[in-house]
Amino acid sequence: MTARIVVVGLGPGDPGLVTTATAEAIARIPHRFLRTRHHPSAVLVGDADSFDRHYEEADTFDVVYARIVDDLLASAEAAPDDEILYAVPGSPQVLERTVDLLLAAAATGRVEVEVLGAVSFIELAWNRVGVDPFADGVRLIDGHRFAEQAAGERGPLLVAHCHNARVLSDVKLAVDDPLSELVTVLQRLGLADEAVFDVAWSELDRSFEPDHLTALWIPKLGAPVAGEVQRFVELVARLRAECPWDREQTHASLTRHLLEESYEVLEALDSLDASSSAGYEHLEEELGDLLFQIVFHTTLATEQGAFTLADVARGIHDKLVHRHPHVFGTVEVDGSADVVVNWEQIKKVEKGRLSVFDGIPSVLPALLYALKVQKKAAGIGLDPALVSPSLADAIDGLGLAPDPEAVGRLLLAGVAVARAHDIDPETALRAAATRLRKAAQAMEGPSSGRR
Repeated sequence: MTARIVVVGLGPGDPGLVTTATAEAIARIPHRFLRTRHHPSAVLVGDADSFDRHYEEADTFDVVYARIVDDLLASAEAAPDDEILYAVPGSPQVLERTVDLLLAAAATGRVEVEVLGAVSFIELAWNRVGVDPFADGVRLIDGHRFAEQAAGERGPLLVAHCHNARVLSDVKLAVDDPLSELVTVLQRLGLADEAVFDVAWSELDRSFEPDHLTALWIPKLGAPVAGEVQRFVELVARLRAECPWDREQTHASLTRHLLEESYEVLEALDSLDASSSAGYEHLEEELGDLLFQIVFHTTLATEQGAFTLADVARGIHDKLVHRHPHVFGTVEVDGSADVVVNWEQIKKVEKGRLSVFDGIPSVLPALLYALKVQKKAAGIGLDPALVSPSLADAIDGLGLAPDPEAVGRLLLAGVAVARAHDIDPETALRAAATRLRKAAQAMEGPSSGRR
């Protein structure tokens, strides 16, 4: 029999706002769990097991939510003949990440999940601020993810989960231009000590004491969150529409520009002096030129209906989360070597590749290609030293008339030496060539360095 979990919402705070269906489920199901006891209606669930311990032990909310769901699934599967009840603050359908994870588990057939409707704080919020959320186009935002979820938005925004000063500070700092208008704080809606008041943006994280029932109403932002990125995307789109040169470009014609800008970033990194602001100013400029190439290619793809910059950002975000199970999951690693091994195996499964070598571009510069091949070989347990000659043997093998194969073995042995000492051969060779260039220029005279 498939295990079954009934999810109920405890409403915005006042026990009188809990639905009849929720009250009946609580009375019917003796095996109960609470996401947190920090809610006025938690008393209705009696002696339910609370998951507050996870909030105290884990470093991030993602870890907390994953552990809660793991515990719920384990409890349900341990007693498949019985229902278990899971009670959350507010409504299960509003900003409740644990319910999203449970429904994902239900989609795999691992468990059956029933979610009962409930009143959330947002119904009371619309009444307090006097708006119709549909007519005004209100966006509901999680305070913990404000910078991400409010990107490109100008308001109005209803921001939930503003339970401490750190969250409020993150919200304040995410906005490019400080607001001149007041924002409204909504606390403990529907309870006897309800508070609704306005604060200045500059005082958002220091003028009042937030709690677990605190939200913000932001009627308008002077500039959208992440406004500079959005402004840049709009600029590139305008150049594409109005500039004759930009209109003529294709993915193919931009290839050399992308390569040139990448090398200029590398040059800026090579010359970077951490003690000098000028070096960082140069790096900032070169990264901007490289970003232009990335956004330009994205703009071309958007015109074809393929993807947008948001899709690119979302894709790399999700890929990095998936490839770091030691950060976002339960996998344990002993060091960076384990991370690399896990990364390669995960990528191999993702891409459906038969070999870890399938993803190495054949057009890479030869030195970088050799380094990647050696790293891949080491990642699957093959020591390149077992199939490549030592540096001394490679030198001896040159003979009096070296052929391309002998020179190749020598270079491959040199890469192995660099990798064994954690030295990037590309950087080392570039630095050596630069020293040679400077020495030769010194012999030429003081004007030789001019262009």
